[in-house]
Amino acid sequence: MNVYVDNAATTAVSQTALDAMLPCFREIYGNPSSLHTPGQRAAEKLAEAREVFARNLNAEPREIVFTSGGSEADNQALRSAAVIGARKGKKHIVSTAFEHHAILHALQALQKEGFEVTLLDIPENGVVTAQQVKEAIREDTCLVSVMFANNEIGTVMPIAEIGEVCREAGVLFHTDAVQAAGHLPIDVKAMHIDMLSLSAHKFHGPKGVGVLYVRKNIPLTNIIFGGAQERGKRAGTENLPGICGAAAAFDEACANMEANAAKLIPLRDKLIRGLTQIPHSILNGDAVNRLPGNVNLCFEGVEGESLLLLLDAKGISASSGSACTSGSLDPSHVLLALGRPHEVAHGSLRLSLSEYNTPEEIDYILDTVPGIIEYLRNMSPVWDELETGKRPHLI
Repeated sequence: MNVYVDNAATTAVSQTALDAMLPCFREIYGNPSSLHTPGQRAAEKLAEAREVFARNLNAEPREIVFTSGGSEADNQALRSAAVIGARKGKKHIVSTAFEHHAILHALQALQKEGFEVTLLDIPENGVVTAQQVKEAIREDTCLVSVMFANNEIGTVMPIAEIGEVCREAGVLFHTDAVQAAGHLPIDVKAMHIDMLSLSAHKFHGPKGVGVLYVRKNIPLTNIIFGGAQERGKRAGTENLPGICGAAAAFDEACANMEANAAKLIPLRDKLIRGLTQIPHSILNGDAVNRLPGNVNLCFEGVEGESLLLLLDAKGISASSGSACTSGSLDPSHVLLALGRPHEVAHGSLRLSLSEYNTPEEIDYILDTVPGIIEYLRNMSPVWDELETGKRPHLI
């Protein structure tokens, strides 16, 4: 049996998305910036896609900017807020210690330009609170950036409460919603969100398409220079096939959100119940306040890389954390921020489900993982020391 449970890394393009893309390759292939008929037909399709994202986010079409993905959207949001803040003499930014590296590395670049960054500590349950944000905001704070849901452990932040705190303080609020979009309800107005990033390939759209929502009257700073596309906010001919596929996928995901969650949550919880029965294992993040399809555990005495390779040999495609850092030998910064010791963080497993997964696949995972864990522990000198009492168990 082949089981794909790495949907937090990327998803299969849906038939709905593919059907929306195909006409844009051969029939509606004009440049949306051209004045002739083929160009205007393309411009109409682009406008329709923009309206789809706006409607599902409770935004206005002019507040939607198409990008190449979540990382570009994150970078432009942070850069724009920094420029706005610097003009007012405000150069302090609040974020969290377990953000995606698209945020953390952008913040590091801003620090080199004289900005001060406060990274909030992560509570044991993996949920940053609005009170933490409130206490971190200063007179010179120009931006708060807190992810909607964590990409590794799946915990969901109280975005509406954080947004309210920021709005009351007069501070711009950005959220990286790459993992949440299409899976959790998002209302940018009700949640007081000023800027939001999302990426199409996380909800069965194509890779290479992202969206930056930016509240009207907030000036964006360009990070790509060239033409006047996207109302002058993002240069480059729009990827019309990708954008149309992304819009179709997002519309479908939002329409089926409740039904998908109702299917996924029991599968997720069955995995959690079964895998936490393995001795010396621990769930990472809150058991309930998490994405419908996310399961993330640590197994003591096991190396995550070996676990993934053996799972792959059994036809199970999973991960140990973010795909963006899969080549790193360092343990997950998310798990370290959560307080997991290095030895424990190395033995992590992330299973991220989609509505395409079946109960039979969940049973196969539950039948397969315990045997692999036992096999790896039996050949591990570290596990032998743990079991003989030469070193203490950490889980």
